[in-house]
This record gives sequence, structure tokens and C-alpha cells, in this order.
Amino acid sequence: MKKAAGVIHKSQQEIMNSWEEAVNAEIEESPISSKLALRNQLPHVLEDVAKIMNRYDDFEQVKKNENYEEIINNSIAHGRHRASTPKYTVKRILQEYIIFHRTLTHFLQKHDAYTTEVGILLKYTLETAMLSSAASFTDSLQEMRNKLVGTLAHDVRNPMMAAYLATEMMNHEDGEEKLKKLQKLSLRSLKKSLDLMEGLLDAMSVKAGEGITLDFTETNLMQDVEWVYSEASEIYSNEIQLNTSSHEIHGVFDGTAVRRILENLVSNAVKHGRRNSPVTINVKDSTEKVRINVHNLGNPIPLDKQEGIFRFLNTSKQEKSGRLKSWGMGLTLIKTVAEAHGGNVELESNKAEGTTFTIILDKNKNRPGKIRSRLNFSEN
Repeated sequence: MKKAAGVIHKSQQEIMNSWEEAVNAEIEESPISSKLALRNQLPHVLEDVAKIMNRYDDFEQVKKNENYEEIINNSIAHGRHRASTPKYTVKRILQEYIIFHRTLTHFLQKHDAYTTEVGILLKYTLETAMLSSAASFTDSLQEMRNKLVGTLAHDVRNPMMAAYLATEMMNHEDGEEKLKKLQKLSLRSLKKSLDLMEGLLDAMSVKAGEGITLDFTETNLMQDVEWVYSEASEIYSNEIQLNTSSHEIHGVFDGTAVRRILENLVSNAVKHGRRNSPVTINVKDSTEKVRINVHNLGNPIPLDKQEGIFRFLNTSKQEKSGRLKSWGMGLTLIKTVAEAHGGNVELESNKAEGTTFTIILDKNKNRPGKIRSRLNFSEN
């Protein structure tokens, strides 16, 4: 088997080229166009196969070791990557490995390096890889659905509670003006709940690479910003400040989604900021883009954790614990919504100046209508 290991080691690029050609030819409408994205972790799986072959001398040794730890981690990473790729399914992953197995077998036969023992080892290792990737793909999708549903359900609860409290506080003895104010608050909160409920139901049908559905319309975005400002001013004890150069910013936006991400940012600013210090919303309009930032004073987010705070399916134990975890999945959805608007999210956080999250949105990137957003997974 050492001969086969040597052939694989010397010819990795040629093997991967042959595999890639076969995948593009046999898997109809292969959804990945980038060579690097298509190959992903499979070159590492190929290296693992060569290492395992180099370690065993005969079939009896192979039979005693049916679990190959080297290959499992890279196979799991491969499955997680495919879960973030639009239109991918378990069937596609299994097809990739079947083609991988066949390509490798033909290559070793061509170079007179294929034996019965080599064939059995390939079967055992690649079956392990297939099972690991398929399980990882399925687990990642389920984790994604659970997190989306959990986040949306949490967001639905707040306006429903606000509507309930407003209704409970209604008393005809308080006068018509107060009743109208409470009625307006209740109706506004119920409408918001219905909008969010649609997203909650939609999240249950998420497929590979997909996030929430966004509904773009031509709108004045400042109406949504001022809504968040007004509601936050009523809810929080912190002073909420709004600074803007314009009260009309027209473009194609999903106003409900923008309200949600601003609410998340303001909520986090109050939660993690200095007690009773102001939370500031700044809006800056330009020809093509709009910048909205939310600033608070208080303990900063450590520099080495700032990138990881936006990751979705992060496997780092360090980033799953402590203060970073408490920011919740909301920041991932903020990044998702910003990118769906053709923009991005920026973060500046230090002890002297506090923490500022900036959302940049392209005003005319999208046409009116519904689209599925993309979710970016972390890859470790």
C-alpha cells in the first residue's frame, strides 16, 4: 500500500483535476463555480487517505481499524461547508464521494498501484468520510434552522408582550388621549408580531445556504429608523439619541428587516453598554449608500473576538462561552440582512471610545420583491 500512498502524494493536483472535471460533468447544474470552493476539504481528505495507506502493510491491519480519525475532521468540515452552499443536498455530497472513489481507483489502476488491500482500504476510509460529511451536513442544517427559529421566536415575543401590556393598561377613566396612544402602541406591536411570524414560519423550510426571506419595496427608510428610535425611547431607561441629516432616505429596502436589526443593535447597546449612558443612532445618507451606526459607551469587545462575533455555526468553544455568546445570533442576522442589501457591517470597539456597530446598505442594489438571503458559516 505504500506504493499507492506514494502515487497519491506525488499526483494530488492531477487527481483533484480529474475529480473536478467528473463532478462538473456528472452532477447536473453543479452549484459551485469556484474551483477552491468546490474542492474545499477534499484535498485534505486525499492526504489523509495517503497517510493511512502509508501506515498499513496488509489487510489484517486494515480490518482491525475501521475508524480513521485522520479523515473524520476534514470530512465533517466538508459537510459543514456544503450546508452553506445554495442548492446542495445530501445526495450531492454522496455523489461527490462516489466520483472521488471512482477517480482515485482509476488513477491508481492506471499507475499500477491498485491492489485488493488498497481497494478495501479505500472502501473503508471513504465510507467513513461519506458518513461523516453527510451527518455533518444534516446536523449543520438542523442547527441553522433551530437557531433561526429560536431567534425569530424571541423577537416575536417582545412586540406581543408590548401589545398585551398596552391592552391591559387601557382604562376609559384615563381619558381619550391616553387610550388612543395605548391603542396605537398595541396595533403597532401586533402588526410587527405578524410580520415576524411570517419570517418564523419561513425559517422552518430553510435549505442549504439559505437564510431568512427578505421582502424589498421602494420605501423611505427613515420611517423605520424613527420607529425604532421612538419605541426604544419608550422602553429603555437609557437616553436614546437620533442624529440624522435627512428625514427622507428613499431606496429599495426591506423595512421590517432593517427595523429588526436596528432593534437588535440598540438592545445590545443597552444591555452591554455603561448603565444609564446614552445610546446613539447616527444616520448618514449618500448618493448610493446609507450608513447607520449604533454607539454605546462601556466595556469594549476584545479585539481578538471581534471577527468571530458575526459567525453563524461556530465550532470554537472559546467563542461559544462568556460575554461573546451573550450577544446572541442577532449579529449574524444583522450581517445577513446588510449583505442582502449589498452592504456589510463594521465594528469598532475600544475602551476609550466605546462600541460602534455600523450597517452599510446599498439603496438600489435590489429590485422590489422577495429574495432568500445567504448565511455565511464559519469554517474551522
